[in-house]
Amino acid sequence: MDDQLQLASSTEIDERFLRDWSGLAVGRPAQVYRPTTTAEVAAIVRRCHEEGRRITVQGGLTGVAGGAVPGEGDVVINLERMNRIEEIDALEGVMQVQAGATLQQVQEAAADQGWMFAVDLGARGSCQIGGNASTNAGGIRVMRYGTMRDSVLGVEAVLPDGTAVSSLSRLVKNSTGLDPRFLFIGTEGTLGIITRLTLRLHPPMGDLAAAWVSAARFEALPQLLRALKRRLGSAMCAFEFMSDRFVSLASRLTGQPAPVAAAPWHVLIEAAGNVGQSMEDALQAALSDALEAGEITDCAFAASLSHREAFWRLRESIPEVLTHLKPAATLDLGLPWSETASYIGQLEAALRDRLPDAEHLFLGHLGDNNIHLISGPVDDAGVHLVDQLAYAALKGRGGTVSAEHGVGRLKKEYLLVSRKPEEIALMRCLKQAMDPAGILNPGRIFD
Repeated sequence: MDDQLQLASSTEIDERFLRDWSGLAVGRPAQVYRPTTTAEVAAIVRRCHEEGRRITVQGGLTGVAGGAVPGEGDVVINLERMNRIEEIDALEGVMQVQAGATLQQVQEAAADQGWMFAVDLGARGSCQIGGNASTNAGGIRVMRYGTMRDSVLGVEAVLPDGTAVSSLSRLVKNSTGLDPRFLFIGTEGTLGIITRLTLRLHPPMGDLAAAWVSAARFEALPQLLRALKRRLGSAMCAFEFMSDRFVSLASRLTGQPAPVAAAPWHVLIEAAGNVGQSMEDALQAALSDALEAGEITDCAFAASLSHREAFWRLRESIPEVLTHLKPAATLDLGLPWSETASYIGQLEAALRDRLPDAEHLFLGHLGDNNIHLISGPVDDAGVHLVDQLAYAALKGRGGTVSAEHGVGRLKKEYLLVSRKPEEIALMRCLKQAMDPAGILNPGRIFD
């Protein structure tokens, strides 16, 4: 490597490059590179291709599927120094950015120009926009704005042979053959390394109306969501459900009291119209009707920004919960609404029977079919048992083993639960065509 690239590398491997938030550790890389440009990434990959060396791509290391964890002797390419906001078109609402910029950087840069970047995650201060794209991240506003795939207009990526392909389109409509961005969004760095992106921005939302709702039965939640979507339409922004066990533990760990009395299920709801348009009255009217009809048991409305932040403090207390329950199993599942209640009931009964000494907490984004499970404390055998029980119960329900976290290293043995053999064969065909030597993020998604 030339001197410039040697300055961007380190043979003294910092421990932080060895694992992501999954806690998985596989091996010690031979070298870590922190490039600053696409040209540097291309040069590193080209040399690795020539030498047949395996590459692990890293972003903010906030993944929980082990996708950024290097194998023994890998070359790590960490994109944290490629963090520039390069351009914002304040007229049209388009941003060009390097892949290593954090989600929060992107959100704040958009807001400074009177726009909003719609994807939002609890790890916004650490996760990187390129990693968000590579796993097709979702987050808390998918119901209104879609996943990361819906916010990316174009990408620049480095292929496994070191070729840089720039397809930084700014256009919403472009019907000129295969769209390169969809080779790289959601494929977890196995077909190419995303280095730059053009992002679609949205006008800022109006004031958010927020409510905390409780219900006696899970079946009431999709019914309530359907009613709210019919009455409020695209104003619906968030519908975050939590089991009472999660809320109780979160309240204890954060010191933030629950907004309503204990009940089997809780939901944090947000709605927003355009700037200058309030949805408070409409949301209150809809929930009052649900309360009178006995569909929900209680509700509380956020009367101020501090109240709304208190609601979210409970919902986003997952780091504290995971620390308290560690070691813990964490799952990221997807199911049709009609299957969710029976699935949770079946899985919770099995978990309590087989792991009675652990906590089993359910939460998620019901509006986009996403369920999260936290079980802990459990040892390695317990983690494996949670996986087995959860994915066995998922079979035949039209669900997915990974709604937004990716497959990585940890979920690949369960891929057949979500994907047909023909789909996996197609994925393998694309991998073989683009990376015949298998050097780029090997061992992720499938072996």
